[in-house]
Amino acid sequence: MALKRPDGRPADGIRPLRFTPGFIEWADGSVLIEAGKTKVICAATIQDGVPPWLRGHGSGWVTAEYSMLPAATPGRKIREAVRGKQEGRTVEIQRLVGRSLRAVVDMRALGDRTAWIDCDVIQADGGTRCASVSGAYVALYLALAGLVDRDFIKELPLKDSIAAVSVGVRGGEPVLDLDYVEDSSAEVDMNVIMTGSGRLVEVQATAEKEAFSRELLARLLDLAAEGIRQIGAEQLKVTANRS
Repeated sequence: MALKRPDGRPADGIRPLRFTPGFIEWADGSVLIEAGKTKVICAATIQDGVPPWLRGHGSGWVTAEYSMLPAATPGRKIREAVRGKQEGRTVEIQRLVGRSLRAVVDMRALGDRTAWIDCDVIQADGGTRCASVSGAYVALYLALAGLVDRDFIKELPLKDSIAAVSVGVRGGEPVLDLDYVEDSSAEVDMNVIMTGSGRLVEVQATAEKEAFSRELLARLLDLAAEGIRQIGAEQLKVTANRS
């Protein structure tokens, strides 16, 4: 019998996905991404100049920051600013978002500029890092399109699109796009970041209970590729209207 998922989705189904562009008026590019109950605001700001270690190299830079509102989870989280330092998870995720975007940006074509990406989770139900990557790409695309509109650059400095999705194993069955309930009980937990052309940027896979086989890894990657294809189609609905 097929595994029954909490929300009734098939094993290979992603959560209802929606992108709302222009969510932050003052950002160069912004989007609210909603993946099921997970909601993340992603904003991109383009500034002249690069970090000191990049000056004179004729190359731009892309970096990201990530945070979660105190009421984003059922139990209130203390603000990291109040605590006085970022959690290790926060640092890990913002670095993940930054390097994922850098994998598809032509830094020389970007020029002497820095793209700042801010990802703020306003509601969390699993998959916040994946939603951040997928939403950040759309926000960055919109910001870069604005540079083209203003004739600061001739064409978009993007080599490909990028998206991310979680996969895992529950009850011995591979499943796509896990919510919190599924993620917290998964036998295997895996996040996959992939370009639109199908090239891997990062794979984070963990056996939560027992070691798993290479065969299962391949099945999970195939499942993730299908999920990213679906996410990419939704991203395109926003970016194609902006092109």
